[in-house]
Amino acid sequence: MRSPARTLALALLASIAGTGLCATPSGAQIAFAPCKNSNNFGCAHLTVPLDRSGAMPGTIALAIRRHLAPVGNARSAVIALAGGPGQSAIPFADTFSEILGSILSTRDLIVYDQRGTGLSHPLSCHGLEQPHAYHSAGALIGACAGQIGPERAFYTTPDSVADIEAIRRAGDYEKLVLYGTSYGTKVALEYAQQYPEHVEALILDSTVTPAGPEPLGRPTFAAVPRILRQLCAFHGCAQITANPVRDLSRLVSRMRRGPVIGRVIDGRGRPHRIGISSNDLIELLVAGDFDPILRAEFIAAVRGAIDNDDAALARLLARAQSGGEESGEDFDVPLYLATSCEEQAFPWSRSASPSERLAQAIARLHALPAGVFAPFTAANALAFSDIRACAYWPFATPAPPVESAPLPNVPTLILSGAEDLRTPTSGAQAIKAQIPDAHLLVVPNTGHSVLSHASATCARRALHAQFADKPIVPCPPTPPLPFLKPTPLPPRRLSALAPAHGYSGRAGRTLQAVKLTVADFGRQFLLQLLETLGSGNSLNLESLRSGGLRAGWAQVAGGSLSFHDYTYVPGVSLTGIVKTESAKLQIGGSAAAKGTLRLGPHHELVGELGGRHVRLAGIGAGGSSEGSPSALGTSVARRDSIDRRLRTSLAAVRRLFDPLPAGFDGALSALPELLPARTAAAL
Repeated sequence: MRSPARTLALALLASIAGTGLCATPSGAQIAFAPCKNSNNFGCAHLTVPLDRSGAMPGTIALAIRRHLAPVGNARSAVIALAGGPGQSAIPFADTFSEILGSILSTRDLIVYDQRGTGLSHPLSCHGLEQPHAYHSAGALIGACAGQIGPERAFYTTPDSVADIEAIRRAGDYEKLVLYGTSYGTKVALEYAQQYPEHVEALILDSTVTPAGPEPLGRPTFAAVPRILRQLCAFHGCAQITANPVRDLSRLVSRMRRGPVIGRVIDGRGRPHRIGISSNDLIELLVAGDFDPILRAEFIAAVRGAIDNDDAALARLLARAQSGGEESGEDFDVPLYLATSCEEQAFPWSRSASPSERLAQAIARLHALPAGVFAPFTAANALAFSDIRACAYWPFATPAPPVESAPLPNVPTLILSGAEDLRTPTSGAQAIKAQIPDAHLLVVPNTGHSVLSHASATCARRALHAQFADKPIVPCPPTPPLPFLKPTPLPPRRLSALAPAHGYSGRAGRTLQAVKLTVADFGRQFLLQLLETLGSGNSLNLESLRSGGLRAGWAQVAGGSLSFHDYTYVPGVSLTGIVKTESAKLQIGGSAAAKGTLRLGPHHELVGELGGRHVRLAGIGAGGSSEGSPSALGTSVARRDSIDRRLRTSLAAVRRLFDPLPAGFDGALSALPELLPARTAAAL
């Protein structure tokens, strides 16, 4: 993620810092050398004991990256902690540096892979590479723990806290600023509890409390109704539903009889049947923490399913399942199990057998008050949790303590995304109550990992105000960007549409259907683009294709956009090719006023439908320089992972979207800002 350019002074300071990457303060015990792939960081390893009690032999070499303060030998450092547990931090070193900016003018930045992740003795088990070789998930979990062996007892948060203290001592730092995201906040808070005298400040982004996460996921389920209503703020759901929570509750109740079977069209126009369960619904909502475009489609998709139109929900689920939040190289699943299973306070006796543990947990779930997980159920909470996996984990440590040390009243900034379901604001509020002088900033229209969103300018201003001893200004309530508002209900028939402005009859309704169909492909194209770029994979333009909601498919490739019976409104299909300076679309289908549309001299679509001359003119922000093909191409091309041919294709796409309301056009312009949400440093 690239933040806005720094001031000239800071740029000069950064260049000075780059000349001293290997400098080691007097008293420091870590020997840094220039990193082969970075001019901004020095690389080193620090060897620490596997078991600090000495009962089990062995050591771990912690991989560390250091960015030196521009001037002098810093006596304090910022330690940046990624999420998970299991997330590697080193791949995000540059991101951390850019987010912190001027805060690093007097402090070193230390980024390291926590033990068991990335380059710091990553845990592995062969069973996860061949899961089908095991007859059950329980057998797989047990085998994985066995392959790790007795050392699985030494990958808990207290072990990581002790590693941080070892880094502080070896680096000869008097104080540390702990900057954690998601699970990284839990590590930061536990360090502050154990070593308060060495904590200069805390930056907590998407907070997990020291006692968390709650093993039944109750904070997440409690936040669902609030977040659904927030999505509908500013009249966002006026044409969709009066009560999104009630809609979701009705759909969950319907799914108790069995999954909903939806029909989804793949990128080659082939239909597939897909089962959709209530467990899928909560997974979709949580996936929206990193994918606001997916979440924007959720409310209409649920409402459509209530009305027995499952197409949008089926496609939404298929889209979510085709993506992925973690890179296999940057996330360590065995470490996640070793830490999460050992640390969560599950409602069972650790001495019980796996089946007894499951029975105890299920009994606890059913003993909770009715509606505690509403609009979901206790069964959904069980499926969402780590209970089934960790019931089979052979525990190697005692149960976590109930009581914990108090938190020091050090300068603390707590950031919470108002739409974060992974770590809802309730956790941030609980920590604020324990640190009297802490600042809690709730950021609207934002999910998980607040500072990784380039658009979260309010949060970044607060971060730098905190360290400049300036007032922290609350984020004002603002409506979401146009392309992140809840999407409209997909029409179930052409007759349900109002004609396009200035037209009447079937031709007018068909013209409106064309407009909605192009807008629908625009959203699907953007989702494909975000998934491809956010995954870190090299861009293959031949893969940027999408199935229609009802039938057909479309593709962006080789500088053109092609439609193949692409259908969004039943009975209205688009076929043809759009290039940078030309377009020809055949409008067909059983319900449509058939005809041909071409690109006019002012980039509008013109032609005849049902024998009537029509014109679909631009009515949005299509002419702004910010969204122009050249500006967009330059902006996108800054990302090394994007093939240069994409600029030509985007120019063609942009031509087609000129007739649309401001929305998708803005999304294309904002593409570089949306990408960080898909490549967030923490889970």
